[in-house]
Amino acid sequence: MTYRVAMDIGGTFTDVVVHDGATQRLRAGKVLTTPDDLARGVFGALEGFDLPFADIEFFVHGTTQGLNALLERRGAKVLILTTRGIGDVYRIARGNRNRLFDLHYRKPEPLVGPEAVAEVAGRLDATGAELEPLDEDAARLVAKRVREEGFEAVAVCFLFSYLDSGHERRAGEILRAELGDDALVVLSHEVAPEWREYERTSTAVLEAYTGPSVHRYLDRIEGRFTEKGLHVPVHVMQSSGGLVNAGFARRHPLQTLLSGPVGGTMGGVAAAKLLNRPDLICVDMGGTSFDVSLVMDYAADVSPDGEAEGFPLLMPLVNLHTVGAGGGSLAYAEGDALRVGPESAGAVPGPACYGRGGTQATVTDANCVLGRVDPESFAGGGMPLDLDAAHTAVATLAGHLGLGTVELASGICDVGNAKMAQAIRTLTVEHGREPGQFALLAFGGAGPMHAAFIAREIGITEVIVPRFPGAFSAWGMLEADVRRDFTMQFFANGAELDTRALRTALDSLRDQALEALREQGIPEDRRSVTHGVDMRYESQDYTLTVPILDDDPVDSPDFLPAVEARFAEIHHQRYGHATPGAPVQFVALRTTGHGVVDRAAAAAEAIAERPDPVVRDVVFDGKPVPTTIVARSSLAPGARLAGPAIVHEETATTVVPPDAGLAVDDHGFLIVTLAAAEHLQEERA
Repeated sequence: MTYRVAMDIGGTFTDVVVHDGATQRLRAGKVLTTPDDLARGVFGALEGFDLPFADIEFFVHGTTQGLNALLERRGAKVLILTTRGIGDVYRIARGNRNRLFDLHYRKPEPLVGPEAVAEVAGRLDATGAELEPLDEDAARLVAKRVREEGFEAVAVCFLFSYLDSGHERRAGEILRAELGDDALVVLSHEVAPEWREYERTSTAVLEAYTGPSVHRYLDRIEGRFTEKGLHVPVHVMQSSGGLVNAGFARRHPLQTLLSGPVGGTMGGVAAAKLLNRPDLICVDMGGTSFDVSLVMDYAADVSPDGEAEGFPLLMPLVNLHTVGAGGGSLAYAEGDALRVGPESAGAVPGPACYGRGGTQATVTDANCVLGRVDPESFAGGGMPLDLDAAHTAVATLAGHLGLGTVELASGICDVGNAKMAQAIRTLTVEHGREPGQFALLAFGGAGPMHAAFIAREIGITEVIVPRFPGAFSAWGMLEADVRRDFTMQFFANGAELDTRALRTALDSLRDQALEALREQGIPEDRRSVTHGVDMRYESQDYTLTVPILDDDPVDSPDFLPAVEARFAEIHHQRYGHATPGAPVQFVALRTTGHGVVDRAAAAAEAIAERPDPVVRDVVFDGKPVPTTIVARSSLAPGARLAGPAIVHEETATTVVPPDAGLAVDDHGFLIVTLAAAEHLQEERA
């Protein structure tokens, strides 16, 4: 008997999905996260499945350990080692304001102060040629300072190291020899071999800042698994949507920064292919946050760079937009106005209805007051809810605002829904994409409860709820492949492109990618490589990544016209215009190695019971409405329900408003169809 196990460790719950190789059945469950020791929560979650650890053939998980360290500003004490004369690069940053008209805007406080920057002699010019040798004695003095002042990590960021890494590698050798395991040493050319000194420095600092906590976590996880008899590598989800083993994650901890939320996006990719819906908006509403990502043309929307908490990142990552809006988001009064989030009740004490000491109203408490949560079936019946406590918390806030309890509960949900709808617009409307062209894939413990209302807000008429929505991110990890990404600077004007040099560079990157997949244990027949090139029009500052196809004539004069046409098409899609014939520039090459892993093909779930639906009042639009309450386990493929209805299951609750209908497709997905936006506008008028 063998098992494939995936786990998503969130801010409130730890979700688990187990695939039984003998029966081809999937099981899912969740337990409260243990913030004081995430590893303890991992094993607590597995205990509920009674799995022999020796029979686990594959284990993958997403962790928010590094992200939490950044969000809570409890990362490592970091020293920056840089080239003499450029010690202020990190603090000056770009000197810009991201929000020009926000009078209250403040740039994020740097993770490293000016007092923790050390400069050493040694310099390259803009072509990578050495102007001055590295001062190795100065590097040894820096190691002494690291020991004496208790720094936990060093970020080495030398000027132009993306062209020649010799100085950085030598400084790294000295520091590692002097410090041993006492401090993590991060070399900027290893985490971000790209131009833009501030962005590369920021990326190295982020890895140094979050790395020690990720190291400690992975060490605990692997150590405890070994003690319990697990004989296979522990895999970790990357921010790019691919898997790596824990050994790689330990060497490159920043790759796990968005590890947990990305699992849902990769589940969205699998669902898009399964349901033949190429474009999906994936929304993951958990206890603490609301994460939005896109699947377009059956692929995750991945960017070569991004940012975290206002700090730039030079690494591939799934485009995620996160806001503080979850089931545990706290509602409060700001003068006469109602506010929801971003502060959350978290796992401890949690919403008032959890009965763990929480007294402040949350989104989950509001849903309890509106009758949208079945207190007996919540979390599979293993966590009965205290409805009286929910009513008391909401009523207390309602009294401050001069509103009725039900009126305020509706308001809390409406404010939360509006906030989440705006988060979706950030990735769609603000990038020239029409939300109505997508279907909304809703998951997370609270996602299916709010999805129909959010969809209605932005003009989407179809909501899809997968099986085990509360653990869908974990299921997505079982559907992901191993991925390794490589980058090389390649500056060239289009008219002067040396196709031989381009072919040589691509072959080098291809070899690196295939070797990395081999090190990850991927068989030769399951390895593949894709290439792309960062391009721009001359005089532009930023670039777009253009795919290089397998049949592109890279070695011939026909290559440039083909890739220029593709760049113009992508430019038009992104910005609404293009300039055919204008001179272009090549800036960087990007290569991705893909390693296909076994899939956990699940059998259809048997309908164990068909209890009669229950009808009770649930509040919609401020009024109690008779609503059908049904267990998802009783809905066979082909079943249909007219709204209003509520479908409850072990990991989530799906709410179907009065103007919607529900159908169960052949794969067990719930398809909620909403009235067209035009019809709703007529009703409101």
